[in-house]
Amino acid sequence: MTKQTITMTKQLTFIMALVCGISIASLYYVQPLEGMIANELGVQVGQMGLAPTLSQIGYALGLLLIVPLGDIFQRKKLIVLMLSLVSLVLLATGLTSSYAVLMPLMLAIGLTSIIPQLIIPFAGQLAKPEERGAVLGTVTSGLLIGILLSRTFSGFIGEYFGWRSVYYSGVGLSVVLIILVTFIFPKNKPVSNLSYGALLKSLPKLFTSQRIVRESAFNGFFMFGAFSIFWSTLIFYMESPVYNMGSKEVGYIGLVGVIGALASVLMGKVSDKRGPRFGVGLGSLILTGSYLVLWAFGSSLVGLVIGVILLDLGTQSAQVSNQSRIQSLGDENRSRNNTIFMFSYFVGGASGSLLGSFAWQIGGWSAVCILGLIYGAIGLFGHYVIYKK
Repeated sequence: MTKQTITMTKQLTFIMALVCGISIASLYYVQPLEGMIANELGVQVGQMGLAPTLSQIGYALGLLLIVPLGDIFQRKKLIVLMLSLVSLVLLATGLTSSYAVLMPLMLAIGLTSIIPQLIIPFAGQLAKPEERGAVLGTVTSGLLIGILLSRTFSGFIGEYFGWRSVYYSGVGLSVVLIILVTFIFPKNKPVSNLSYGALLKSLPKLFTSQRIVRESAFNGFFMFGAFSIFWSTLIFYMESPVYNMGSKEVGYIGLVGVIGALASVLMGKVSDKRGPRFGVGLGSLILTGSYLVLWAFGSSLVGLVIGVILLDLGTQSAQVSNQSRIQSLGDENRSRNNTIFMFSYFVGGASGSLLGSFAWQIGGWSAVCILGLIYGAIGLFGHYVIYKK
């Protein structure tokens, strides 16, 4: 196990958050652009629906196959390598005129966009134990803000400059990030001597042998699932007779959600003072309560905005606290523990997106909110009953 030798400054924390937010955005660029791309490439909009699915599959593969490498390679070099690869993939995406080529590129974008999951363990390693919650709160806020603003950025650039400009912009941003990481990120020593094969084989044992990892993975599954239920169905609600709005307004709601994400930085400090398990419980309660607000008052724009702020605050607060627990387990397994947590987190989000769409078709907004409440309630049951101390 390596000793802490590098000071985690505020500047480095901010840059890590910035890199997380910009790099994760690549995964979501395509969502507002599907109709535009389909029209230019001469395919049905339904066929373009495969694009975000492939990106998510690629991200899941990256979590399992690439993120564990952070334990056996220098993280700075690995981050620069992945930023270089994603910039090449984004450039190829902007240049392609073939649907058959575009789909594998969507998979590749997901595979190479896992940079935040290399940075979060890095931040956890460098942070002092008494400041870890606050540091991870800032860094993971960058991640969530990147997710929330990616659609706004993509939709705006796509509408005024064309969909290819979105991906060219992504290339430019990636180059800037490479420069920042090269000159600002510190070097670290690998924390494990395992071979790549042994690294992957160790994942199941790490899951079964560490209660905190299992507990965080369980909670993360349902918290991000509840988050995804809302964001995957919001466009349907905004386009319904209740609002008669569209994707532009969904982008504005995403901007509102940033308030909740920023407020969660304070939750990181609460986690440092009261303990990260307390933060997980509080975040889970806030998230579950947000669906009561959305169900009762979601037909009012004010009610919707308040619900969104609470939803994003609860989601991010639970994630920050879960990450703080995961990153407190030591250096040697840091990246692999993060892989396990984030893989469960991601699968939960995918399940929420899928079931949320079904819920909308079956019972509209009420069914969506009930499903969100169910996810939140299961997360709370796990926290206070299944994994009660």
